[in-house]
Amino acid sequence: MVKEYFKMAIKNLRTRPLRSWLTILGIVIGIFLIMSLLSLSEGLKQTVLKHLNTIGKDILMIIPGKITDIMTTLLGGMKLTDDELKAIEKSEGVEAVIPMVYKGEIMRYQGESKSVIIYGIDIKKSLKILQEDLGFSLSNGRWPVAGKREIAVGSLVPKDIFPDLRTETEAKIGGIQFEIVGILKSRGSRQDDSMVFMGLDLYEQVTGEKKGAPEAVAKVKNGFSPVEVAKNIENNLLEVSKKRAGDTEPSFSVLTNEEISGIVGNIMGVIQVAVVGFASIAIIVGGIGIMNTMYTSVHERTREIGILKAIGAKNSTIIVIFLIESGIIGLIGGIGGVILGLALSKLVEFSTRNSSIYFLKAVVSPSLIIFGLLFSFFIGCLSGFLPARGAAKLKPVDALRYE
Repeated sequence: MVKEYFKMAIKNLRTRPLRSWLTILGIVIGIFLIMSLLSLSEGLKQTVLKHLNTIGKDILMIIPGKITDIMTTLLGGMKLTDDELKAIEKSEGVEAVIPMVYKGEIMRYQGESKSVIIYGIDIKKSLKILQEDLGFSLSNGRWPVAGKREIAVGSLVPKDIFPDLRTETEAKIGGIQFEIVGILKSRGSRQDDSMVFMGLDLYEQVTGEKKGAPEAVAKVKNGFSPVEVAKNIENNLLEVSKKRAGDTEPSFSVLTNEEISGIVGNIMGVIQVAVVGFASIAIIVGGIGIMNTMYTSVHERTREIGILKAIGAKNSTIIVIFLIESGIIGLIGGIGGVILGLALSKLVEFSTRNSSIYFLKAVVSPSLIIFGLLFSFFIGCLSGFLPARGAAKLKPVDALRYE
């Protein structure tokens, strides 16, 4: 019996192809937006969290400004002062502190000049932490030796920036000649993979910047809790802040790995909810279109409904017939939206390999596809319910008399 209902629904859609496809288009647009944006936002979330998971659990991130006002921190060019960096290093439970200093410079290699981000590291103090706790490793060559004019480059430098670059050759940055001694393995972050690493003393010569740092990383000593050490750092930085400006309000944030992961997860969760909310507007419009189409269909098929009821069709049968029809409209729109949405997300993934700070991997999971199809089918059925109930309430005599 249900098979016959499907045949009737499909037959009716075929008799009015233009109206049916215009109605389906409304659902396609909504599902298309949901699929593409959810796929990309989930991919971004997984990429960032994967990047964070390469960082050791006993690593703390210290940034100037409050994490609740991160945009002011990023756009305002705030820095941790030398006094604050010393306070971090003196905090109980801190094994070592790495100032994270970086700046854009022009690199010249074999007659070509390109913009790169150079990253200054204290090779003697920081190299072990970079390797063991921050996930940096070499794919070719070796790390620079402290005091020598040597650099190591990220994995994308010989691929995208200087395609012919290789180790044991020379490049010039800021008027200083350097030997390229190593190429790093990819970390999945375009920012990290495009950097040029050199000794901190050479970084200061190239850039002229010898004070402060945009951020810092602290390694926790064995036997200390990261949360406990973070509190010690906060207390010491607060003392420095009081001495400098008499201000008791902290102008910094100390974050554990778990806190950073939680913040990222929460932000991406809010973004995904917002994505569904905005895309749902298009879905609602599509649902209204289905409802309008079904009301028109009921109006046009009044005599057919009267005949069905006259030969014994129950109200529930009439409702099922129209719900199947509206559900099919929603499902077809869902299939189109899923295909187009996932195709767009894959296209964005491909294009951002060469332009994004992070590789935007599009996550295409069975659960996401099933959600898109079921959601579209549900919207179709929901939009067709009121017209179907109206059709079921028609009296056979009145329906048969309808012209």
